[in-house]
Amino acid sequence: MRPARRLRRLSLLHTTTVLLALVSVAHTLWYGLHEPGAALAFGALIAVGELSRWSGEGRASAPLGAAGALAYALLGENGGQSTHHGVLQVVAVVVAAALVGCVPHVAKGRGRTLDHLTRRVLTVAFAAVCFQPLYNRGLLAEWTGPAYVLLLVSLLVLTALCGAVLAATTARARTGWPFGPLLRDELRALVGIGPAVCATGVVMSLAVAVVGLWALPVFSLPLLLTQLSFRRYAAVRATYRQTIASLARATEIAGYTPAGHARRVAALSRDVGRELGLTEAELIVLEHAALMHDIGQLSLVDPVPAGATAGLPAEEQRRIALLGGAVVRQTGVDAEVAVVVERQADPYREQPVGARVVRAVNAYEEKTRDGAAGAPLKALEELRLGTARDYQPQVVEALARVLARQGGGATGVPPGV
Repeated sequence: MRPARRLRRLSLLHTTTVLLALVSVAHTLWYGLHEPGAALAFGALIAVGELSRWSGEGRASAPLGAAGALAYALLGENGGQSTHHGVLQVVAVVVAAALVGCVPHVAKGRGRTLDHLTRRVLTVAFAAVCFQPLYNRGLLAEWTGPAYVLLLVSLLVLTALCGAVLAATTARARTGWPFGPLLRDELRALVGIGPAVCATGVVMSLAVAVVGLWALPVFSLPLLLTQLSFRRYAAVRATYRQTIASLARATEIAGYTPAGHARRVAALSRDVGRELGLTEAELIVLEHAALMHDIGQLSLVDPVPAGATAGLPAEEQRRIALLGGAVVRQTGVDAEVAVVVERQADPYREQPVGARVVRAVNAYEEKTRDGAAGAPLKALEELRLGTARDYQPQVVEALARVLARQGGGATGVPPGV
């Protein structure tokens, strides 16, 4: 998909969200709030949830805000009294609360707030459209007990799937990465805290129907504690990655490789891996291995000129790779990372896919680091000539597509290569 077309689709999603938000807010201001106490309570809960939002591994997460918004969308009664707030008021309250909660994140430049708000508003609107008209018309009066609970759970599962599709669509439009792997990663991300969000949304809706708004702080506490645990886990993951990046810089500090080489190879390897459809877990292993792919050079008595190992004899490349794998194993890093590092110099038919990507990307980076005119095209041609043994053809073509998508101005590779 061409960049212009992808950006048009992304703009269409954002425009649809803005129009829906404006219509909902205007309608609510014109006709006034139904049950203002409930609207204020749920709005405060959503705002607090958005304030505690964090970003990790490319996606924003605000489980408390999501649970509060979904609970309000599926709210039928408040303390035994029927509610009549409707779809547009649900959207208006969620928009107002989410905007308040997102102000600090926008001020600090955290994540893609517009994409996050688009997903939040459209998913909540979907849930409200599925529930509120049916409830307000009395069509759910016969649904009681377990059947009613099952209905709410089913609606939330459908809403979660809708949110995953929207997130994958947004990422596809912004990056051009394949839709299938993006959707798969979003669905896998739901397995983590997603069930807790859905369960809390259902419990909040049912509890408020019986005991009133006092149920909100009580039933939001478990999810808040779960959210704190996930944030700590994300912080540990971030620290782990920073440790690996620091280890990777050892070759640069010692003068074995040029400054920034490992970071450039890691970033490009991750893009190529995503282009090939690797899972998030595989991408993490690939990124860590790419960061540490040259660490075996620390065991050399005589440094390789400019750290360029791609031009060395095959046996010397293999020896350095095995030394690197041994170093990685001693650091306590995941064994899968060590396997990729020590297999990066093998014939590609004997390599795991991560090693194939690292080898091709490293060779490309070494061949183009001088910035000479035409170097990217020449490097890609040399990689294609080496596909008989050294480089997997699919990896080379994925690399070419990634470079073309990043723009010819920066890489020298014209779109369509």
